[in-house]
Amino acid sequence: MLSLMESGGVAFVCSLLLTPLWIRFLRARSMGQSIHEDVPSTHLRKAGTPTMGGVVIVGAALLGYAMGHVGTAIVFTRSGVLAAMVIVASGVLGLVDDYVAIRNERNLGLNARAKLFGQLAIAGAFSVLALTWVHTSTNFSFTRFSLPGWNLTAGGWFLLAVFVIIATSNAVNLTDGLDGLAAGSATFCFGVLSIIGYWQFRHFSIYHLHASLDLGLVAVALVGACLGFLWWNAAPARIIMGDTGALAIGTGLGALCLLMNLDLLLVIIGGLFVAVTASVILQVLSLRLFGRRIFRMTPLHHHFELLGWPETTIIIRFWILAGLLAMLGLGIFYGDFLKIAKVV
Repeated sequence: MLSLMESGGVAFVCSLLLTPLWIRFLRARSMGQSIHEDVPSTHLRKAGTPTMGGVVIVGAALLGYAMGHVGTAIVFTRSGVLAAMVIVASGVLGLVDDYVAIRNERNLGLNARAKLFGQLAIAGAFSVLALTWVHTSTNFSFTRFSLPGWNLTAGGWFLLAVFVIIATSNAVNLTDGLDGLAAGSATFCFGVLSIIGYWQFRHFSIYHLHASLDLGLVAVALVGACLGFLWWNAAPARIIMGDTGALAIGTGLGALCLLMNLDLLLVIIGGLFVAVTASVILQVLSLRLFGRRIFRMTPLHHHFELLGWPETTIIIRFWILAGLLAMLGLGIFYGDFLKIAKVV
């Protein structure tokens, strides 16, 4: 428990103190956000806001994760190191995307093909290492490796992991459209995962996950990093996380759930991100099949903006939904624990 507090606390302080320094660095070099044409006109006032704030999130999370091992009996595990590595890799991809967008003075970074290729490479490398280096379970899981316990084989699990990593990274990226929305929502998800990691550690006889506490350190470090960043990213934002932060956070969420045997529970814990992504998919399908819009604009938060909701109202209400869904996931996890504990 002490190591979890140390990891989250260090990440929070680093993120809180380093973000304003990073803002000054970006402002001095005029590295600000360009606004895409396909967003509500109210977003035009955000043009020029420093972006690439994800650099601080990733850096603070890494430092917090490392410090969680100092003075404690916890050792670095392959699972924890792999999760940290894939977060950094996605952060670097997002950084390149953000830099290209700034250089071109448009809110268009890497083209879709190049970005997807990068995500496939990162997701593929993660999946191979998870199977061959970490030796993670290839069972299709819900709250533990034995539920429902279907063995996907190495090939099936590889495909699942690649899909999950790409889907979650893009889902968080789509949600990062309002000040503090993605960072605040992700905090709930990582908070729940840190609790689950600790619980899996305390009940190893049920979950058989040697690296659970180390993965919990990664999750709580991301909680601290997101909260510290949110201090400066809350509306009106003084800095935007950009793809650097969104891709890293989304990849971290997917990687942690896969390594903690929470494949299906991810859909509930990250339910807000799922809903935002679903709104985009439904809009595209409706336009192509019926030539009609379901929403005024997607992703979903833009729909409510065009309905006249103030930005802060949308953010807070979406945070509430994100928190409730994350807690629902935790409740389902604990309910299953009570059920299996009676048997054990």
